[in-house]
Amino acid sequence: MSYQPPFSISARIINQISAIAEQLGRLSTLQGQPSPQLRKQNRIRTIQSTLAIEGNSLSLDQITAILEGKRVLGNTREIAEVQGAIRATVALPTLDPTSIHHFKEAHYLLTSDILTEAGKFRKSQVGIHKGEQIVHIAPSAKLVPNLMPDLFDWLKASPDHALIKSSVFHYELEFIHPFIDGNGRMGRLWQTLILGQWNSLFYLLPIESLIKDQQNRYYQVLEDADRAADITKFIEFMLDIIHDTLIQNSTDQVSDQVSDQVQQLLSIMDDQYRSVQELMARLKLSHKPTFRKNYLLPARLAGLVQMQYPDKPRSPKQRYKKS
Repeated sequence: MSYQPPFSISARIINQISAIAEQLGRLSTLQGQPSPQLRKQNRIRTIQSTLAIEGNSLSLDQITAILEGKRVLGNTREIAEVQGAIRATVALPTLDPTSIHHFKEAHYLLTSDILTEAGKFRKSQVGIHKGEQIVHIAPSAKLVPNLMPDLFDWLKASPDHALIKSSVFHYELEFIHPFIDGNGRMGRLWQTLILGQWNSLFYLLPIESLIKDQQNRYYQVLEDADRAADITKFIEFMLDIIHDTLIQNSTDQVSDQVSDQVQQLLSIMDDQYRSVQELMARLKLSHKPTFRKNYLLPARLAGLVQMQYPDKPRSPKQRYKKS
């Protein structure tokens, strides 16, 4: 492995990876996968957010209509961008994140309705503008055919964690800017692919939605990394985004599943602390693991119940009441 992107593994990154792994563990304890409705909502949020970052003005309702095959009135290019994003998102789990061929194929799916150069590396110089100011001049087009294989070779050989590799690849892609257009969308898409290959839950998470919410900070951290020639702060930023997305999705999934079991639990609770045994007796349940997994844990993750002794979560004297 000849090329090594410029970053270091900070104590903060280690702590962030630990927190993300913990949050993924909590998500995995929830009963089943998110409902089809929540998965559809997350896909729509992902598409709307990644396009909005690049200036697309179509609303969630309009994108929902396009996804459902309905006719939508709007800017032709913006509608084509949505259709391309849908194609790329659907194909994503079938792609190999270490394949340049698949990388170009994804760009073609994303932009073929709007670019004649879809799926092809650029042949001209490009820069990134903020208003009238140029904030980044990409490497010469003649360097791209060497820079991209070097980056993919690093991705394939690097022993670093997928959370780190995905963030580094995201930054490096924006730095190289291999395509004439669509680089931001590709950077975010490919980070999701790398993460999804590590844990398939990431295919369902709208990470782009939180990037959009912090769009100014996102661009600022990219600029700061350029100036410092160091990707570490961008990795930290992206890990914060991923962690916050997981927390939000936990809440969404629990809400989606506030389910009959959670509603039943809440219906027999009041403002008095009750033991697990009392609650199970009221629900006429006898299997404690089922009660904890399907009733108590989702209610706790949603913040709907609270513990009497939060500093001693495993205490045999633990009791619960409505929040």
